[in-house]
Amino acid sequence: MTADRPRGADPGTDADADPDPDPGTDADPDPGTGGIGIEPHTAPAPAPDSATATTAATATGTIAATTTTTHPTPSAPPGDAHDGAGILGRDHRALTFGIISVVSVVAFEASAVNTAMPLAARALDGIGLYAFAFSAFFTASLFAMALAGEWSDRRGPLGPLFGGIAAFGVGLLVAGGAPSMGMFIAGRGVQGIGGGLVVVSLYVVVGRAYPERLRPSIMASFSAAWVVPVIVGPLVAGAVTEQLGWRWVFLAIPVLILLPLAVMLPALRKLPRTPPGPRGGARQVLGNRRCLLALAVAAGACLLQYAGQHPTWFALLPAAAGLALLVPGIVRLLPRGTFRAARGLPSVVLMRGLAAGALVAAESFIPLMLVTQRGLSATLAGLSLTGGGLTWALGSYVQSRPRMEPYRERLMGLGMVLLAAAIVTVPLALLDGVPAAVVAVGWTVGGFGMGLNISSGGVLLLKLSRPQEAGSNSASLQMSDALGNVTFVGLSGVLFVAFGGGSIAVNGPAATAGAGSASHPAAFAAVFAAMAVVALAGAGVTTRLRPERG
Repeated sequence: MTADRPRGADPGTDADADPDPDPGTDADPDPGTGGIGIEPHTAPAPAPDSATATTAATATGTIAATTTTTHPTPSAPPGDAHDGAGILGRDHRALTFGIISVVSVVAFEASAVNTAMPLAARALDGIGLYAFAFSAFFTASLFAMALAGEWSDRRGPLGPLFGGIAAFGVGLLVAGGAPSMGMFIAGRGVQGIGGGLVVVSLYVVVGRAYPERLRPSIMASFSAAWVVPVIVGPLVAGAVTEQLGWRWVFLAIPVLILLPLAVMLPALRKLPRTPPGPRGGARQVLGNRRCLLALAVAAGACLLQYAGQHPTWFALLPAAAGLALLVPGIVRLLPRGTFRAARGLPSVVLMRGLAAGALVAAESFIPLMLVTQRGLSATLAGLSLTGGGLTWALGSYVQSRPRMEPYRERLMGLGMVLLAAAIVTVPLALLDGVPAAVVAVGWTVGGFGMGLNISSGGVLLLKLSRPQEAGSNSASLQMSDALGNVTFVGLSGVLFVAFGGGSIAVNGPAATAGAGSASHPAAFAAVFAAMAVVALAGAGVTTRLRPERG
């Protein structure tokens, strides 16, 4: 419900940047490709309803638009007299409902899988590989985002969209039928490929179909699409897990994919077709420089996580290979100045990665903690995350109000502080006498903070981008999200195993004993403490979101 390269004379890029053909990347030979595989000839025509906005569809996973004014044009209220193109108006109604349907299925899957995952990992004797079940999804999606970007540029978004939906369903079936934790993780990886293709192509569709003034509203609708699934998902998944078994949570979800396909298909057929690029074959798409870099980063992240969970001298070899693949790839995929929080666009990109990574890593371990340390059922553990989904939608709505625009950077800083406070609150449930409900309360606060932060990051990036660079700069946001997820979920897995969490399953179920030999509170506390530090670092980065005047 998500999920991430400034250059030249962009506000917020480094003053000492070399004036190469692609100033937002390091000597990238493809001009205009600061994101992932953007080709100059693929930029859509300017939006016809705005004299001050130029709209571009980014082939890498988010909406690309910029304005020539300091602040974006205020959105007209949906349904006004001039608003045949409102997100629920006659021009966009079918597509809006289709997009919301797709996002809702993804949201239901996320909340349901979070609920079932602790029991699945224990049934497959794979608690030690618990983090891999999440990081495999994000690592595969990282490569899929690059692939979808190049694919969308050359052939349009419909191919990756429907291919992604199909891969997403196949991955669920593989995970649901997995006889071992290794096969389960492989299924999650296939899911990740589908998820990466879907999120990129969905935003490309949005970028082509919606005018700039409706962007905050459609972004808010993405968050709103999570409301019902985060309420229903844990209840349904918990009931299915306890009555039929965890496998049916994965095996039943593919059926739900049929509804979004039926809703979206008529509206998608009305979108303008993208003529094939001059190098539009599958070999050229897969061999694109951006795809290869993303694949190297994904492989490097896997090797590093493996080495971190196997602290032996032999693990130094995969660790060194992982670093050799990961570091050069990240340097070329993220904008110059990102890792030192250069003012403006680089800080926006960095902040999004920190926010997404801290949230997903902490959230992944909450159900496991509540099931193994507090003896909660899978249903109750999943419901502890529900409040966060609801307040996320509320926070996204708040940031979308036109009167909030002058305070956007402050809202993002507040959002990161609220997220850090929520993560710090979670491990209090490990203390005797503290009710487990403290987790639900804390996550409600954190969800509101993320609603303020995530959507605002997209809006702010678009405001700071020049027309010809908006698509590739927007790609940075999606890539940063994915890298943050991969990095911090992997780090959390390493910390969890290092502090003894991998032996939970060996010692037997803790669900019937609140403490004892199966209790490993230090493993969970280490994860949440580290992610709280990451969130606070993100709060510091928000002080550098506004570019220097000059």
